[in-house]
Order: sequence, then C-alpha cells, then structure tokens
Amino acid sequence: MKKTLFTGAGVAIVTPFSNNGSVNFEVLGQLIENQIANDTDAIIICGTTGEASTLTDDEQIETIKFTVDKVNKRVPVIAGAGSNDTRHGIELCKRCEQVGADGLLIVTPYYNKTTQKGLVKYYTDMAGATDLPVVMYSVAGRTGLNIAPSTVEQLAKIENIVAIKEASGNISQVAEIAHRTQGNLDIYSGNDDQIVPLLSLGGKGVISVLSNVAPKYTHDMVMSYLNGDNEKATKMQLNCLGVVKSLFSEVNPIPVKAALNMMGYNVGGYRAPLLEMDEENRLMLERAMKEFGII
Repeated sequence: MKKTLFTGAGVAIVTPFSNNGSVNFEVLGQLIENQIANDTDAIIICGTTGEASTLTDDEQIETIKFTVDKVNKRVPVIAGAGSNDTRHGIELCKRCEQVGADGLLIVTPYYNKTTQKGLVKYYTDMAGATDLPVVMYSVAGRTGLNIAPSTVEQLAKIENIVAIKEASGNISQVAEIAHRTQGNLDIYSGNDDQIVPLLSLGGKGVISVLSNVAPKYTHDMVMSYLNGDNEKATKMQLNCLGVVKSLFSEVNPIPVKAALNMMGYNVGGYRAPLLEMDEENRLMLERAMKEFGII
C-alpha cells in the first residue's frame, strides 16, 4: 500500500520578493509560520504559485532548503521539480531530495509538449531518479498537455508515484481517474472552486491557492467533508467562491500576492513578465476579501 503524503489542505505557497527582486526569506518564514499555526497540512514550495519558472535553479533549491529547515518536519514539504527538459527535471529532483524535501510535485512538460507515450517515459524517468514520493501535476490550461486517465492508470503502477494534482477542471475526468486507479493513487484538487466535488470522488484534499489567504478555512472545509459533515463542507465551498473567483481574475499568482500585501504580509512584487494587478481587478479582489472577512 502506498503511503499518503498528506490529507487535507496543502498550500501552494507564494515566493515573496524583496525590493531588489531577490527572494525575501524573512517574509517567507513568516508565511510558513502562519500556515502551520492555522492548521495547513502541507507546504508546496516552488510550484506555479511560487513563480518557480522565473527562479534560477540555485534560487529554487535555496528556497526549498530554507522551507524544509523552517518547517522542521512539522508538516510535509513538497517541492516543485518539473521541467520541459527531462534531464533538467531529473537534476532538480535529485537536488530537492538532497536538501530534504518530503515529496515532489512534477508538472507535465510544457511548450515542447509530448505524447501520452512520452508522458509515461517522462514520469517513469523522473520517478526513477529519486526515492521521494511523486505527485503528478496535470494542468493543461497552462501546459497545453493533459494527462489522460489511461496514462494516469499506467503511471499509478509505479511505486513512488503516489498522487496526482488534478487541475483540469474536468470532474468527469477526475471520476474516471478515481475509477481506473481504485485507491492506488491519491487525488488532490488543483482548483479551489472544486474541492468538495473532488473529495466526493475519493480525493484526499487540495493543493490550494486560497490557503495562502485563508489557511484554516481551507483546512476546515476539507476536514469537515472527510469527517462526515458534508453539509458544512458544501456551505463552506459555496461561501468562498467569490474570493476564489477574484484570486483567479488575473494570472496566478498576481491576485494572491496582491491579496497577501493587502493583509500586511509584504510579499512584494513579481518576476517579469508578470505585472502588478489591474486596478479594477484589484478593487474587486479587495471587495471580495472584505465580504469574505479576511481584511
């Protein structure tokens, strides 16, 4: 039986930047402590929300190592290690393991996207380069490449491929994955507006952007469902839809970093080509956060 990396709400945490553009480790430490104090079940570092694509390899590994050391085994730390170059991805996997990550989040190849057969080879090679548990990441809206349910079924047979972050938005696809893998693969929602629907199909939780600004709320929503209070979880899911919509009104992580700055966390700006949030969208986000009660 495969070991579950975490159950509940894992935060896809942002990477704060200083005024000079370097990673702000002081603020990152504050964010991590706030997450753990508010019952977050895992820290996912250097993923999409963490702007890994505009970090150098050394910055990425330094940020992961800092997070591992700061967390100090209180919750699992899952490190982003995907690439559209398998050789590069393998090197990242090895370096993440060396600095103490508990698991790896590996996105599909992007831009020079491969076939389904190529995906099997890619994930087989990546998983074979490490002893760490691997979470596949399917987000075709960003990568242009969906992991088909039949491909997921095949990859789930690999011992250290333990989960998938499913961000296709296609509940029918999630249902087919759950049916094909029959409990041999944990499923995490990659969409904050579909947490409860995915849990109803046997999901273990969510890898969440919302958790950056509402960690306890997101944890409580997941655990309410898993503890049998479906009605409460459903109400919580519906109640947060306004703020979730605002958090994705522009390309992630633009809105969520704007939200954290509104909350006083001073996470700074973005690495180009990302820009500051459009003022109209920022005001909409501010209203949604006030209605939700987080500012």
